[in-house]
Amino acid sequence: VQLQASGGGLVQAGDSLRLSCAASGRTFLSRTVGWFRQAPGKEREFVAAISWNGDTTYYADSVKGRFTISRDNAKSTVYLQMNSLKPEDTAVYYCAAARSFGWVPRNLIEYGYWGQGTLVTVSS
Repeated sequence: VQLQASGGGLVQAGDSLRLSCAASGRTFLSRTVGWFRQAPGKEREFVAAISWNGDTTYYADSVKGRFTISRDNAKSTVYLQMNSLKPEDTAVYYCAAARSFGWVPRNLIEYGYWGQGTLVTVSS
């Protein structure tokens, strides 16, 4: 499975941005996909995850109600819609596919396939 994240950029607080994670590989459609982020000087942290069919989603408390994860398996793409952005959302955002099937993990060690990351900068 290969992943490529895109859609990052520089925005102002309160703006919206949509990240995309384009994937290739036969097993992608059967895998949970997660978004993680890493701010300067901080550890990578969980943001959101979605099951293979989109029926189950999880969010970090810090983004709940502002971010929405979705997927279009026909396009092999997972999205992260980010609304009401805050300066503390500034980070490199990564998409990742889970190692195993059948559940929706939130721990990054459960994800074995990673994209290259896209930078989101939110100015105040």
